[in-house]
Amino acid sequence: MSGVRLQLVDVWKTYAGGGEPLHALKSVDLTIEPGEMVAIIGASGSGKSTLMNVLGCLDRPTRGHFLVDGQDTDTLSADEIARLRREHFGFVFQRYQLLSDLDARGNVETPAIYTGMPSAERRSRAEALLATFGLSERSGHKPAELSGGQQQRVSIARALMNGGEVLFADEPTGALDSRSGAELIGVLQSLNASGKTVVVVTHDPNVAAHADRIIELRDGVVVSDTVNARRRAQPIALPPSPIARLTGRVLGPVETLRLAIASLLAHRLRTGLTMLGIVIGIASVVSVFALIGGAKTVILTGVGAMGADTVRIAPGRGLGDARAGGQVLSPQDLAAVAAQPFVDSVTPTAVANALVKTRATSSLATVFGVNAAYFRVQNIKLARGRGLVESGDQQEAVIDAASANRLFGTQDPLGQILLVGPAPFRVVGVVEASGGLSSALQGDRLQVWLPYDGLNTRVARQAGIAQIVARLRPSVASGGAVKALTETLRRTRGQQDFFVLSSDTLRQQIDHVALVFSVLLGAIGGISLVVGGVGVMNTMLVTVSERTREIGVRRAVGARRRDIQAQFILEAVLVCLTGGVAGVALSMILGALFETAKPDFHLVYAPGAIAAALGAATITGVIFGWLPARRAAGLDPVKALAAD
Repeated sequence: MSGVRLQLVDVWKTYAGGGEPLHALKSVDLTIEPGEMVAIIGASGSGKSTLMNVLGCLDRPTRGHFLVDGQDTDTLSADEIARLRREHFGFVFQRYQLLSDLDARGNVETPAIYTGMPSAERRSRAEALLATFGLSERSGHKPAELSGGQQQRVSIARALMNGGEVLFADEPTGALDSRSGAELIGVLQSLNASGKTVVVVTHDPNVAAHADRIIELRDGVVVSDTVNARRRAQPIALPPSPIARLTGRVLGPVETLRLAIASLLAHRLRTGLTMLGIVIGIASVVSVFALIGGAKTVILTGVGAMGADTVRIAPGRGLGDARAGGQVLSPQDLAAVAAQPFVDSVTPTAVANALVKTRATSSLATVFGVNAAYFRVQNIKLARGRGLVESGDQQEAVIDAASANRLFGTQDPLGQILLVGPAPFRVVGVVEASGGLSSALQGDRLQVWLPYDGLNTRVARQAGIAQIVARLRPSVASGGAVKALTETLRRTRGQQDFFVLSSDTLRQQIDHVALVFSVLLGAIGGISLVVGGVGVMNTMLVTVSERTREIGVRRAVGARRRDIQAQFILEAVLVCLTGGVAGVALSMILGALFETAKPDFHLVYAPGAIAAALGAATITGVIFGWLPARRAAGLDPVKALAAD
C-alpha cells in the first residue's frame, strides 16, 4: 500500500442513550488524499474526535461506508482492522498515552512488537527515531522523567515505528505550553513534507491554520471544507519504512512471554501477593504427599526387615476389626501352625506397655512377649549377648539399643537387673539399632522383649496369644501358605474368627491406605489451590481496570484481541506456575526443618507428585486467568483510551 486514501461515504455514528439516540456524526462525506495535512476543527462536542476515531479504525461507523484505499472496512475482520492500525496508521494523543512502566525506547518499540519485528531491529529503529527528534539522551528515561514536549515527541516516534503512513493527532498541543506546541506543529508539518498524511483534530484555529485543508464540524455535520494556503516546511529525514518486510507477521509466543514477564516484574509486590495463595496451596499438596510417602517408606522398610517370607495370624476379621478386642489365639493354634511342613519357625507375640526401672532411671516402654524363635522369625540381629532360650529362665530380657543407652548409660547392660512393672528380669541381649517392623514403628520409644509366659504371668497377667508370626521356608509361595494356614486354623478353631496376613498382603494394604490418605489430603490441598486461583482471578480483574488505558494504547498501535488475551492468560499462568515452584521450594524447606527436628523420619518427594502439582498450578492459571483475559481483550479501544 503506497500512500493511503481515506474516504467516508454517508457516515453516521450514533450512540444509544437513556433517551433519544445521540448522533455524533451525521451523513459525513469526506475524502483525504495521500500526503495531505488536514485539520478537523470544531467546538467541544462537535464530533471531531469521533471522526478521527472512525478514520483511524479505532471505531466503526453506525451507518455508511469507510473505505481505505477503496477497501470497505465493513468487509474487514477485527484482525484485519488491527493490521491497518498496526502497519499504516499512527496516533498522537493529547495526553501522550505512554506506558508508564516502559522507558522512552520501550514505548517507541511497542507497535513493532505486534508485527514480529526482531528485537535487535526494533531497538535500532527506535533509537534512530528518538535521535531524529533529539531524544537520544532520554531514551532510557520513563515518561514521568520527561517533559510534556519530550513525551509528545516520544509519542510521535512511536507513531512512526511501523512506518505510520497516516498520522492522527488528537489535540496534540492541548497539554503543551505555547513554545512546545509550536515546535510540535513544526514537526508535524515536516513529517507531512516528508510524505506522511497528517490528520490533526483541534479546537484551536491557530493550530488549524498550519494545515492544507481545514474541515469544520458542527453537531456532527461538516459545515465547511476549505483549502488553506500555507508555507511549506522542510522535510524531515526518517529511517526507511519497514512495512514491506513486516506485512503478515504477527506477535509470537516468545514476545508474548516477554511482555507478560515485563508486566509482572513492573508490579512485583502485587505479583507476589497474588501468588501467595498458590504458594500455600502447592506447598500443602506437595508436603502432604511427601509426608505420606515418608510414612509409607518407614512402614514398608519395617515390613521388608521381617522378610518377604513371613505371615501373621491375628484374631478378628481383618485389620481394624473392633470386635477382635476380647479375642485371643490359643497354644493349640500355635502348635497347629508350627506343625505345617512349609513353616520354618514360629513365635507367639503379645504386647503391653509397662514402666521399666533400673537403679538410676525409669522410663515407659513397649514390652513384647515372644519365644526363642522370635528373633529368627522377625529377622532381628543381636548386637550383643544372646536371645531368649526356649526352656530357659523365664525372667530373662532382651532390650533395644535405645533402652541400653537410656537405662544403663555407659554401663554394660548384660547381666543387669531390669524391673519390668513389678517383676525383675535379667538382661541377656541387646538388638541392633533398627530391628524389625516394631522398631521401625516405635521410633524413640523403648522396647523390651520377654519370654511370652513371663510377660503374661509376671507383667501383664493376661491369658492367650495376641498374635502368631510364622517364618516360611525358602521358596514357599506366601499366597499358598496363607490359604493352607487359613484352612488348618479354621478346622482347629471350628470357625474363621481370625485372619492371616502375609508381608505381600500387608504391603498391598499399606499401599491402599496410603492412596486413600493421598486422595483425601490431596483434595484438601487442592481446595487451597482453588482458593489461590480465585485470588489470582480477582486480582487480575482489578488489574484489567487499572490497566485499561494500557490496553487501549496497545490496541491503538495494532495489537489484536488475541494478543491481549494471550498476554493476560500467560500472566496468570506465570503467576500460578511461579507460585507453584515457590510452593515446592517452601515444602522442601519445611521438610528439611522437619527432618532436622526428627532425623529418623525422612519425607519422600516423588517427582510425579511435584510434576502433578506444577501441572495443576498451570491449569489453575489458565482456568482462572481466562475471564480477566477475555475481559481485557474485549475492551473497546476508544473507551479504554479515554479511561482515567
